[in-house]
Amino acid sequence: MNFRPCIDIHNGKVKQIVGGSLRDDGNEAQENFVSDMEASDFARLYREKGLWGGHVILLNAAGSEFYEEDVRQAEAALREFPGGLQVGGGITCDNARSFLDMGASHVIVTSYVFAGGEIRFDRLGRLCRLVGKDHVVLDLSCRKKDGAYYIVTDRWQNFTSHVLDEAFMEKMAAYCDEFLVHGVNVEGTSGGIDRELVHILARHTDIPVTYAGGIGSYADLDLLQNISGGRMNYTVGSALDLFGGVLEFDKIVTIYNSFNK
Repeated sequence: MNFRPCIDIHNGKVKQIVGGSLRDDGNEAQENFVSDMEASDFARLYREKGLWGGHVILLNAAGSEFYEEDVRQAEAALREFPGGLQVGGGITCDNARSFLDMGASHVIVTSYVFAGGEIRFDRLGRLCRLVGKDHVVLDLSCRKKDGAYYIVTDRWQNFTSHVLDEAFMEKMAAYCDEFLVHGVNVEGTSGGIDRELVHILARHTDIPVTYAGGIGSYADLDLLQNISGGRMNYTVGSALDLFGGVLEFDKIVTIYNSFNK
């Protein structure tokens, strides 16, 4: 079980937000924490600690007045830790290669391939041919509705018709190197992991899975370890002391990260 750190960028600032609160109208979000540090400062820290595979997420929509500033922050982080970070947010076939050229190890995609609520296999196939399947991470972030977990797009605002389950993950694993899954119902709350969702994710072992959402205590990490058998990667956002929370970054790196054991 490896700790995958995060750098979430919104309105040109590194932030932690309540995931379900993100809105394109007015570039609004409920903020848990806004950092005075640049994205490159976090990237440098992660590089120095040997934390590979973290993700940089641009939370503003492409075309937003803040998107280019998000990109500037992301590029500085990627160049600080070349090959060590993944990048997502507004990724398409038109810009995916440019982010890899900046130093990203992978591009993370959701909305581009889940357009209009359905999977666009033509776009997904083209992206894999353009950058290589081994450089693609599919973000299968989801929200619960009617007893099932549906993939959500457009910064988690819109439901697709696709339910996240083991069969769906097995099918989509043919098109990517890893999965990233935010439990949007608990994202940014530090109120505990989404156990039901983690059980679903733990049944898929073909490719790496990184879980995000609700981690607020060391007990949550122990529970994640037990449910997944140590096979699942994870990220901690608002609960981390780097972002104003109570969980100690250094403790997580030394105790709850397999790379450093």
